[in-house]
Amino acid sequence: MDTAKKAIVKTRKKFYNLALIDIRLPDMEGMALLTKMKDATSRMRKIIVTGYPTLQNAIEAVNKGADAYILKPFSTEKTLKTIEQQLAKQRKAQKMTEDQLAEFIETRARQLEKAKENV
Repeated sequence: MDTAKKAIVKTRKKFYNLALIDIRLPDMEGMALLTKMKDATSRMRKIIVTGYPTLQNAIEAVNKGADAYILKPFSTEKTLKTIEQQLAKQRKAQKMTEDQLAEFIETRARQLEKAKENV
């Protein structure tokens, strides 16, 4: 997508696993887009891409919900490795959520059985 507005519209209609967000976009700063996407697409992994690396940018990106930070010019190999790492983290978080839900259901079922026995 070539504009932040298009990205916002598309991510509200469909789930995407990952977004590469340039820090400079024609219609919005990448940090502003990151903030808008953080709440709407919390499970999406968000990677900031910049040719203007500063410590302040990196800190701001992390504080606004970036999961990674890639510097331009970037190598395809490093970028793909970063993407693979982020998707692995996403899968791990999903698995943890599923395991936590299963544990909650099992625990609640045991509680209800005990409550039924005590009646």
